[in-house]
Amino acid sequence: MESGNKSSALCYSSSTNGRQARSASVIVIGGGIAGLAAARALHDASFQVLLLESRARLGGRIHTDYSCGFPVDLGASWLHGVCEENPLAPLIGRLGLPLYRTSGDNSVLYDHDLESCAFFDLDGKRVPQELVAEVGKTVENIMEEANKVRQECSEDMSLRRAFSLIFERRPELRLEGLHFKVLQWYLCRMEGWFAADADNISLNCWAEEELLPGGHGLMVRGYLPVINTLAKGLDVRLGHRVTNIVRRYNGVKVTVEDGRTFAADAAIITVPLGVLKSQSIRFEPKLPDWKEAAIADIGVGIENKIVLHFEKVFWPNVEFLGVVADSSSSCSYFLNLHRATGHSVLVYMPCGQLAKDIEQMSDEAAANFAFMQLKKILPDASSPIRYVVSHWGTDINSLGSYSCGVVGKPQDLFEKLRIPVDNLFFAGEATSSSYQGSLHGAFATGLMAAEDCRMRVLERYGELDLFHPVMGEEASISVPLLITRM
Repeated sequence: MESGNKSSALCYSSSTNGRQARSASVIVIGGGIAGLAAARALHDASFQVLLLESRARLGGRIHTDYSCGFPVDLGASWLHGVCEENPLAPLIGRLGLPLYRTSGDNSVLYDHDLESCAFFDLDGKRVPQELVAEVGKTVENIMEEANKVRQECSEDMSLRRAFSLIFERRPELRLEGLHFKVLQWYLCRMEGWFAADADNISLNCWAEEELLPGGHGLMVRGYLPVINTLAKGLDVRLGHRVTNIVRRYNGVKVTVEDGRTFAADAAIITVPLGVLKSQSIRFEPKLPDWKEAAIADIGVGIENKIVLHFEKVFWPNVEFLGVVADSSSSCSYFLNLHRATGHSVLVYMPCGQLAKDIEQMSDEAAANFAFMQLKKILPDASSPIRYVVSHWGTDINSLGSYSCGVVGKPQDLFEKLRIPVDNLFFAGEATSSSYQGSLHGAFATGLMAAEDCRMRVLERYGELDLFHPVMGEEASISVPLLITRM
């Protein structure tokens, strides 16, 4: 499926099925889950759709890697919210893709059930499970106090600052010794959820975090089958990095890096927020001030994965290994893929400043760093036979892992980022007002952008019939059905 030449064009298919030349046309920019959802919906509504993707592959921040001989997701790998309300669930169900449920608890703290985890201190001593659960109850009390602080204070603050205030007013919640180290691990998990350090996590954004019910499920075979299904029959051009977007009353003109141009009635922009922040795409005329402010003021976090493939399993038969320490930045965790997939793989997942620091290393040095963390808790660990390292922060096609709220910035920025500008529409996880940072949030915004675009374009053509929407009967994905499940 991948193209060996990033500058070349690649068509997944370009069948017009007898459409008239006057068919409404849309350019979708970005081949991640949001762009594919939008392109799929418009294609099935008989639009002429062209999808431009800068990479030599589709998926965006979904990247199922096969270099170990089996699928491992270097980006998104969970379905957060294993329920019918999740817009991705019907598609995953129809494809028969298995999920490994890591937790039935729909919370930020417990995306893994505690009984399926093993915790160690930096001396390699196993932390009693009862102690971890005890600290977990204290953390829940701290979170309740954090909500009170948020309601009482007129100004936003960082999560770390909120914790400091809580300990001042509720000194009995302060922990010492091993209990304190486990508390730092819980904070480390929260930082991983937002892909940012506690100093940069907005208390307001944290409190507004919404989760679908049903707990968390790991995609055993990876997300690539979902990407392939959405891309089937679409006109896709890989290696097409967009540099300029001109909007006029009667259409858009999109220019790519090698100077070629493409024209259409409208465009849907689904590139990652980090790419928009880099201003590598020029808009003519420039975007409104409120749109530029939304792009500037929403944060982008970093979480990476260092995949360590071993010849055989030497670690406990648990879902993941937690490392407790004196600070959240010194804590860590390893996902055990052997439980879910049968492969002898551990995945180290640094976030925030630590992830940024590791991205400056070579892949070999990064893998060695992760292995040294593992050796601290399992001194007899054997060396990995292969490793794979992600670089979401420095990859020019992403420039970050996913969006997060910034301390002191309003919470309506995500919705503002989604609002269309004339015949430009926006989608992606950073445009989801309720589920930013999530795959299902990105997917849902792609569907919404497609429907908004469809109505706007057909209205201009004078062909819009609200009672008989123009949707292809042969569509492999029922967009209205998915939308009602949101």
